[in-house]
Amino acid sequence: MTFRTRLQAFLDQAAVRNTILGVILFNAVLLGLETSPTLMAEWGPLIRALDMACLAVFVIEIALKLVAHRLAFFRSGWNVFDFVIVGVALVPGAQTLSVLRALRILRLLRVISVAPRLRRVVEGFITALPGMGSVFLLMALIFYIGAVMATKLFAASFPDWFGTLGRSAYSLFQIMTLESWSMGIVRPVMEVYPYAWAFFVPFIMVTTFAVVNLLVGLIVNSMQDAHAEEANTATDAYRDEVLSRLTAIETRLDAQSRREGS
Repeated sequence: MTFRTRLQAFLDQAAVRNTILGVILFNAVLLGLETSPTLMAEWGPLIRALDMACLAVFVIEIALKLVAHRLAFFRSGWNVFDFVIVGVALVPGAQTLSVLRALRILRLLRVISVAPRLRRVVEGFITALPGMGSVFLLMALIFYIGAVMATKLFAASFPDWFGTLGRSAYSLFQIMTLESWSMGIVRPVMEVYPYAWAFFVPFIMVTTFAVVNLLVGLIVNSMQDAHAEEANTATDAYRDEVLSRLTAIETRLDAQSRREGS
């Protein structure tokens, strides 16, 4: 067994993955503590030192993976994701620029690449993106039609909500999310336009209860497909292992039979 093979086996151990997961969660707590001026005034040097120690662990992990896998490291999208997340923290201005300093919390996203179940959720979401694109296009068409109609119907009396196409689209988005849609927008509009419900109720039925649930259904189906594919892969691997063991047993029995016959 070569050094690279032993290193790969070491990095693939559950204990190593769980240790990295623990460091990620601990680092997330530290980054949250940095938002408290009181804690930073008293424990600032210790918190920053622990943060740097966590970053050192991440850098060592990435370096070991690069040694173990070499260029094959970049063939995995999750490895590239980890590499970018850790690389952001190594930018020289990360300790001085507020934007880059805030981006350090992105290290918490490494939990996704470490935890297989979270990884399956993200993979299912990514698989659903093509279908979601069609649904978003449908949603955009519905919003555009609704915004044009709302602007023409209600702009004169409610310019703050429906005075322009952009304001109408934003108001319709608030209505779609059902956030203060009735008492906040629709009922005041109905005091001036009693039949406005004939516009808002079908809009809510189509967007909130039909299109949004269609998005949820696409994501759920993609996750189920991802789980089924993973289960099939595990079953195939187990079957291949069983067949190989049976073949080995058969070979040994044949060899033993030949020896006894001779």
